[in-house]
Amino acid sequence: MKTLLLPYFTVLVVMVVLDLVWLGGVAMPLYKRGIGHLMADKPNFAAAVLFYVLYAVGVAVFAVRGVDGWLAAAGHGALLGALAYMTYDLTNMATLKDWPIGLSVIDVAWGTLATGLAATAGRLVADRVSGS
Repeated sequence: MKTLLLPYFTVLVVMVVLDLVWLGGVAMPLYKRGIGHLMADKPNFAAAVLFYVLYAVGVAVFAVRGVDGWLAAAGHGALLGALAYMTYDLTNMATLKDWPIGLSVIDVAWGTLATGLAATAGRLVADRVSGS
Protein backbone atom coordinates (compact mmCIF):
# COMPACT_ATOMS: atom_id res chain seq x y z
CA MET A 1 0.00 0.00 0.00
CA LYS A 2 2.80 2.44 0.79
CA THR A 3 4.24 1.84 -2.70
CA LEU A 4 1.06 3.50 -4.00
CA LEU A 5 0.40 6.12 -1.34
CA LEU A 6 3.86 7.57 -0.71
CA PRO A 7 4.52 8.47 -4.36
CA TYR A 8 1.00 9.93 -4.61
CA PHE A 9 1.43 12.07 -1.50
CA THR A 10 4.85 13.15 -2.74
CA VAL A 11 3.31 14.37 -5.99
CA LEU A 12 0.54 16.11 -4.05
CA VAL A 13 2.89 17.89 -1.64
CA VAL A 14 5.34 18.93 -4.37
CA MET A 15 2.56 20.38 -6.55
CA VAL A 16 1.02 22.29 -3.64
CA VAL A 17 4.35 23.68 -2.43
CA LEU A 18 5.46 24.67 -5.93
CA ASP A 19 2.14 26.35 -6.66
CA LEU A 20 2.15 28.19 -3.33
CA VAL A 21 5.56 29.62 -4.16
CA TRP A 22 4.60 30.32 -7.77
CA LEU A 23 1.19 31.84 -7.14
CA GLY A 24 2.05 33.54 -3.87
CA GLY A 25 5.43 34.91 -4.79
CA VAL A 26 5.86 35.15 -8.52
CA ALA A 27 2.79 34.90 -10.72
CA MET A 28 0.08 36.77 -8.82
CA PRO A 29 1.02 40.19 -10.23
CA LEU A 30 0.92 38.70 -13.74
CA TYR A 31 -2.50 37.20 -13.14
CA LYS A 32 -3.86 40.38 -11.59
CA ARG A 33 -2.59 42.46 -14.50
CA GLY A 34 -3.84 40.04 -17.16
CA ILE A 35 -7.07 38.65 -15.72
CA GLY A 36 -7.63 40.60 -12.52
CA HIS A 37 -11.11 41.57 -13.66
CA LEU A 38 -12.04 37.87 -13.71
CA MET A 39 -10.47 36.90 -10.39
CA ALA A 40 -12.51 36.23 -7.26
CA ASP A 41 -11.84 38.29 -4.16
CA LYS A 42 -11.09 35.07 -2.25
CA PRO A 43 -10.04 31.71 -3.69
CA ASN A 44 -12.51 28.84 -3.57
CA PHE A 45 -10.42 26.59 -1.32
CA ALA A 46 -12.72 23.57 -1.71
CA ALA A 47 -12.25 23.68 -5.48
CA ALA A 48 -8.49 24.18 -5.07
CA VAL A 49 -8.18 21.18 -2.75
CA LEU A 50 -10.25 19.05 -5.12
CA PHE A 51 -8.03 20.11 -8.05
CA TYR A 52 -4.79 19.19 -6.27
CA VAL A 53 -6.13 15.86 -4.96
CA LEU A 54 -7.39 14.83 -8.42
CA TYR A 55 -4.48 16.26 -10.39
CA ALA A 56 -2.03 14.35 -8.18
CA VAL A 57 -3.97 11.15 -8.96
CA GLY A 58 -3.54 11.85 -12.67
CA VAL A 59 0.17 12.56 -12.32
CA ALA A 60 0.71 9.47 -10.17
CA VAL A 61 -1.19 7.21 -12.59
CA PHE A 62 0.05 8.60 -15.90
CA ALA A 63 3.55 9.85 -15.11
CA VAL A 64 4.81 7.95 -12.06
CA ARG A 65 3.41 4.41 -12.08
CA GLY A 66 4.51 2.23 -14.94
CA VAL A 67 7.36 4.44 -16.09
CA ASP A 68 10.95 3.31 -15.86
CA GLY A 69 13.01 5.75 -13.84
CA TRP A 70 12.93 9.40 -12.90
CA LEU A 71 13.87 10.67 -16.36
CA ALA A 72 10.86 8.97 -17.95
CA ALA A 73 8.66 10.28 -15.12
CA ALA A 74 9.98 13.79 -15.74
CA GLY A 75 9.14 13.54 -19.44
CA HIS A 76 5.70 12.01 -18.90
CA GLY A 77 4.95 14.56 -16.18
CA ALA A 78 6.06 17.47 -18.33
CA LEU A 79 3.91 16.27 -21.22
CA LEU A 80 0.91 15.72 -18.95
CA GLY A 81 1.40 19.17 -17.41
CA ALA A 82 1.68 20.84 -20.80
CA LEU A 83 -1.49 19.15 -22.03
CA ALA A 84 -3.47 19.85 -18.87
CA TYR A 85 -2.47 23.50 -18.63
CA MET A 86 -2.93 23.98 -22.39
CA THR A 87 -6.45 22.61 -22.07
CA TYR A 88 -7.25 25.24 -19.47
CA ASP A 89 -5.53 28.14 -21.25
CA LEU A 90 -6.69 27.36 -24.78
CA THR A 91 -10.25 26.87 -23.58
CA ASN A 92 -10.07 30.27 -21.91
CA MET A 93 -8.62 31.80 -25.05
CA ALA A 94 -11.46 30.26 -27.06
CA THR A 95 -14.28 31.31 -24.75
CA LEU A 96 -13.27 34.45 -22.86
CA LYS A 97 -12.92 37.91 -24.31
CA ASP A 98 -9.44 39.44 -24.15
CA TRP A 99 -7.72 36.43 -22.56
CA PRO A 100 -4.00 37.36 -22.68
CA ILE A 101 -1.93 34.98 -24.82
CA GLY A 102 1.27 35.91 -22.97
CA LEU A 103 -0.27 34.75 -19.71
CA SER A 104 -1.19 31.46 -21.36
CA VAL A 105 2.37 30.90 -22.54
CA ILE A 106 3.70 31.51 -19.02
CA ASP A 107 1.00 29.36 -17.45
CA VAL A 108 1.63 26.40 -19.78
CA ALA A 109 5.37 26.66 -19.21
CA TRP A 110 4.75 26.64 -15.46
CA GLY A 111 2.40 23.65 -15.64
CA THR A 112 4.95 21.76 -17.71
CA LEU A 113 7.77 22.45 -15.27
CA ALA A 114 5.79 21.95 -12.06
CA THR A 115 4.18 18.70 -13.18
CA GLY A 116 7.50 17.36 -14.48
CA LEU A 117 9.13 18.12 -11.12
CA ALA A 118 6.26 16.59 -9.14
CA ALA A 119 6.32 13.42 -11.27
CA THR A 120 10.09 13.17 -10.86
CA ALA A 121 9.78 13.44 -7.08
CA GLY A 122 7.00 10.86 -7.07
CA ARG A 123 9.06 8.42 -9.15
CA LEU A 124 12.13 8.89 -6.94
CA VAL A 125 10.03 8.08 -3.87
CA ALA A 126 8.45 5.10 -5.64
CA ASP A 127 11.91 3.77 -6.50
CA ARG A 128 13.11 4.25 -2.93
CA VAL A 129 10.03 2.54 -1.43
CA SER A 130 10.28 -0.42 -3.82
CA GLY A 131 14.03 -0.72 -3.31
CA SER A 132 14.90 -0.08 -6.97
